[in-house]
Amino acid sequence: MKIGIMQPYFFPYLGYLQLISAVDKFLLFDDVQYIRHGWINRNRILKPVEGVQYVILPLAEHNRDTLIREIKAKEGDDWKIRILRQIEHYKKKSPYYPQVEQLLTESFNTAELNVTRLNGHFIKQVFKYLGIDFEINISSEMGFDYSNVNDAGEWALRISEQLGASEYINPPGGIALFDKTKFSNSNIKLSFIHPELKDYSQRRITFEPGLSIIDLLMFNGPEKVREMLNDYTIS
Repeated sequence: MKIGIMQPYFFPYLGYLQLISAVDKFLLFDDVQYIRHGWINRNRILKPVEGVQYVILPLAEHNRDTLIREIKAKEGDDWKIRILRQIEHYKKKSPYYPQVEQLLTESFNTAELNVTRLNGHFIKQVFKYLGIDFEINISSEMGFDYSNVNDAGEWALRISEQLGASEYINPPGGIALFDKTKFSNSNIKLSFIHPELKDYSQRRITFEPGLSIIDLLMFNGPEKVREMLNDYTIS
């Protein structure tokens, strides 16, 4: 069984979804401290004219050492309304604006506040729109034993061992964290996914790479995006 593990990102970019597609079991990892200015409660879309802007999931008050699993979104619908307004400029140039606007509206129709489950819900809705099944697995709900975790690279190893995984696949940004020998000693293959993120028409002069899946869906239909999900190599 191939597994992948990522912190729960807010409407993540294509490479994140490619990892989900590449594995047999994907886990939202929320057993560690929440770090500000990451991708858990924000992502980027286009500005109306040029450049990019953030769409933000505001969070309820919390301490600096709060674990991700304890983080909650701020109550109320103000942020949902704000994001829907932020995407209105896509209406003029994006062929799939009506479908994406409906996707977001339906995704926002939830009372969930736990940030892990909420972001998992959003990802599930995106995959549903693409016609692909996605099972939400949350690390903090699976009873893992972390007593033998001695460094940052061992979280994934201990989870992989307890799931009986044959292969663990991680984004390339984490290569320096992991000790391949430790995985090999546990009969687990350590691999890295290398997304091939091709430019697509954003109907403007300068292409803005690595944006939220929201932007990608604005300019590409479900069939095309399903093809893009397979544009990666693993080594």
